Amino acid sequence: QVQLVESGGGLVQTGGSLSLSCAASGRTFSNYAMGWFRQAPGQEREFVAAISRSGAKTYYTDSVKGRFIVSRDNTKNTVWLQMDSLKSEDTAVYYCAADRRADDIIISLSVAYEHWGQGTQVTVSS
Repeated sequence: QVQLVESGGGLVQTGGSLSLSCAASGRTFSNYAMGWFRQAPGQEREFVAAISRSGAKTYYTDSVKGRFIVSRDNTKNTVWLQMDSLKSEDTAVYYCAADRRADDIIISLSVAYEHWGQGTQVTVSS
C-alpha cells in the first residue's frame, strides 16, 4: 500500500505559478509511475501529467504542454508538478496517483492508478 499526500495548492492570479508536491510513503516509491490528475466542479477527472518510474519519461495532456513540468526524486519519495502561466481553466482539485509497474512506461488512464492522494485545490483567478 502507498500513501500519497499532496500539498502546495492555493489561490493564484492568471499568469502566476504554483508548485504542487506529492509525498509518498509505505512502499518502494521507485516501483511506481506517478500521475497528476485534476477535477473541476461538475467535470470528470482528467489526466494532467505523468512520469515513469525512473523519471526518464514524462507525458502531458495537450492543454498543459509548455506550461507544466512533472518531476520526481526517488530518494525523497516525492513527485512535483510545477505549474506556470496558469489560466482560469486550470482551476480544479489536483490529485497525485501511483501506478505500480514492472516497466518504465506511462499510462494516462486513471483506472491504471491504484493509489490516490486526497487532492489539493488550485484556484486561478482572473
